[in-house]
Amino acid sequence: DGPVTFTMTFTLHPKSCPLAAIRSLILQKKPNIRNMSSTTGGPRPASVVVLHRALAPAFETFCQANRGPLPLLGRSEPGKWAWPALGAISGTRMDRPQFCKYEFGACTGSLTSLEEYSEQLKDMVTFFLGCSASLEGVWEKAGLPRRDPPGHGHVGAYKTTVPCATVAGFCCPLVVTMRPVPKDKLERLVQASCSLMGEQGHPVHIGDPELLGIRDLSRPDYGDPVPCQPGEVPVFWPSQLTSLEAVSGYQTPLAFTSAPGSTVMTDLKDLEAPAGCLTPEGIPEVHPISQDPLHYSITSALAVQKIRELETVIAVDPGNRGIGHLLRKDELLRASLSLSHAHAVLLTTGFPTHFNHEPPEETDGPPGAIALAAFLQALDKGVSMIVDRRALSLFQKLVEEAVEQGVLKTPIPILTYQGGSAGAAQAFLCDERDPQSPRFDHLVAIERAGRAADGNYYNARKMNIKHLVDPIDDLFLVAQKIPGISSTGVGDGGNELGMGKVKEAVKSHIRNGDVIACDVEADFAVIAGVSNWGGYALACALYVLNSCEVHGRYLRKAARPSHAPGEQHWTEALPSVAKEEKMLSILVQHRVRSGVSGNVGMEVDGLPFHGTHAQMIQKLLDVTTGRQ
Repeated sequence: DGPVTFTMTFTLHPKSCPLAAIRSLILQKKPNIRNMSSTTGGPRPASVVVLHRALAPAFETFCQANRGPLPLLGRSEPGKWAWPALGAISGTRMDRPQFCKYEFGACTGSLTSLEEYSEQLKDMVTFFLGCSASLEGVWEKAGLPRRDPPGHGHVGAYKTTVPCATVAGFCCPLVVTMRPVPKDKLERLVQASCSLMGEQGHPVHIGDPELLGIRDLSRPDYGDPVPCQPGEVPVFWPSQLTSLEAVSGYQTPLAFTSAPGSTVMTDLKDLEAPAGCLTPEGIPEVHPISQDPLHYSITSALAVQKIRELETVIAVDPGNRGIGHLLRKDELLRASLSLSHAHAVLLTTGFPTHFNHEPPEETDGPPGAIALAAFLQALDKGVSMIVDRRALSLFQKLVEEAVEQGVLKTPIPILTYQGGSAGAAQAFLCDERDPQSPRFDHLVAIERAGRAADGNYYNARKMNIKHLVDPIDDLFLVAQKIPGISSTGVGDGGNELGMGKVKEAVKSHIRNGDVIACDVEADFAVIAGVSNWGGYALACALYVLNSCEVHGRYLRKAARPSHAPGEQHWTEALPSVAKEEKMLSILVQHRVRSGVSGNVGMEVDGLPFHGTHAQMIQKLLDVTTGRQ
């Protein structure tokens, strides 16, 4: 048998109505449906949920809080309209279930008609939900061949471990559908689905299904799987079948839903793309952020443009070191996208270049790390910092005073690592040494001394400072072998942790590069004229991303309400001239010296704060907030 679609048209034109619907129209004069969609277009396929009138306000709010999987097109008014779904248009197969009956959360039957429940329906409300069936037409309009399940069933849907927003007892996991997409057609299809379907066309995940808690794509919870072929990437969209999980979880005495794979055709108009989708603010771009596990992120073209501008701003070379040769396009973009998805971040900094002084640290590094930490805190991410044991007391004081001065909102745990056994790094990074349970999902090094190919650590003048540096590099090396941990290195000279990614350019173009080049890679290498600027730019890029509705929707998997763009506490957490002046003053009070000159004063890398650094901070803020 071929696919069966149960089609019912709700309209005021009797020729297109089933007899049962006509009887209802005669009795009621007109169907009393409140249309929730303000846009125009063609007739829209919908699924239905029928609940007791007492639950209607809560379920409506639940749908509004989870608009991705539960786009509410309309609802009937309680007690005024007996839903005319007692029959079907002539010619459809009536021996297939159209509805599921739920009693106290359990599905107790599959029904071809609700006619025998006409009395109960008088006390119930019908909700019409937009459905992902609209995606099928997107493929053709994007010029791509459709992929249907073998056997012509309906496309499989999967329960995830992503929770929907809870409202008045309605709570359930997000349900998604998956379509395999050729890797080289990813962005084209995503842009087509967003422009043709508006908010409903935005994918919620691209990549490894286990990041959604889906263990086996060949075993969907509903429908039939569409297998991924070589060269294809699994792309997931929210499914209206989430409503079945919501009804089941509430355990109401009686409820009805559309059967999986069944839809009704309504006069509620199809959604069109919001006007914003036609502007850079709404056009989605797809970017890879991890290969193991495979993971792509989405943000708007406007956000990408701003982050690329931030990358350009920090790439000036005030020390004429030749860092332009180290630059790689979009490293800041991919690093910030990866950080935006992270839950727990481990920061490290500290370059003891002044080995004849106490403390030997320089003023480049700690301010950038603490500025990034402040913004990660504002995003409610876990943040820790790891430093050399000999510098533990110094950094504890720096963090304590940063909190007192309002640079940081709350203290950061300060950790140390001294290596030892072969498994020490994995034991540090993972709970109970289990690589399936990493404690952190992103490591960031900002102006941190990096290990050279000969195992030593060098400052820019080729002086070996290994005796002052703990082997924190080991954490970055082991992280490369643990799925789910990404890493970023920020540097301005090539001898910093993470710069192994550009070591050949360092050897060729940086003074003393053949000796000092760091040999340890990070996934992303952010190059800046002064490393602090890279930390500031990462914080600013995170602000841009989390103020972007396209990226925000993807982050929350289209479930749960959105944040207000540029929330006030995010703005306050950005680096500012005033806060960074305070942070540098704290370092000076602890006699931390400028990296190039060795001076104790308001300078970093020999460049004055008032003037060079203050201007850079303001320029980054202007790009970030649009004040240009």
